[in-house]
Amino acid sequence: MTESEQIRVSIAGVTGWTGSAVADAVREAPDLELVSGISRSDPESFSSVAEALDAVPADVLVDYTHASAVKVNVLAALGRGVNVVVGSSGLSADDFAEIDEAATARSVGVVAAGNFSITAAVLLKAATEAARHLGSWEVIDFASAGKPDAPSGTARELAERLGEVRSPELKVPVEDVIGPPGARGASVAGSRVHSVRLPSFVVSTEVVFAAPGERLTVRHDAGESPAPYVAGTLLAIRAVVGLTGLTRGLDRLLER
Repeated sequence: MTESEQIRVSIAGVTGWTGSAVADAVREAPDLELVSGISRSDPESFSSVAEALDAVPADVLVDYTHASAVKVNVLAALGRGVNVVVGSSGLSADDFAEIDEAATARSVGVVAAGNFSITAAVLLKAATEAARHLGSWEVIDFASAGKPDAPSGTARELAERLGEVRSPELKVPVEDVIGPPGARGASVAGSRVHSVRLPSFVVSTEVVFAAPGERLTVRHDAGESPAPYVAGTLLAIRAVVGLTGLTRGLDRLLER
């Protein structure tokens, strides 16, 4: 693709909270072209990713749908040789391995992030650096009462990134806890993750590091607007065309 060519973008979840804001930004960007949208609730949009990509060629599929649909959507795009930006949560480690294999086989790229906010990406970078120097931490994941997946994609990605550095120290193993083991949260890539689901939260992710006599808290809070996710999504759209295989985390693109 030359610099003068526009990147053709298809958006799954185009009428959704984040998808609609991304669609508006794509329309306004001189180097991007919105060629199709997918929404089951909008009669003017395509009803499936397969239908949209078969009808209108696209370079990149952006998925802001639902945990129950995202894997099918991503594999449909990869099967057609289309790059993908994944903004939906709910994919497991096994799902990501399958997606990486499919993308590599077709020589296309996938960028997946639990959160496309630039400030959330900075949280990942800061937390990863802190884990190199501090041996104890736990993750707290806050989201709305109606969010069905736990932990959030942001918290899961954070825990997995910390796990690449090391596993945190536990003075009392979970199996030795006196009381319900679930009180110590879930284990994600070796980190204890506690998911709180209450009204008024959007998505907040906090990691607390501790050493004798001191603590460090790194936290990201998302407001009630999709605006923070737009810039990161556009960054991923532009980057994914030159990638092969799966790239996890927006912070990886900040290093490019």
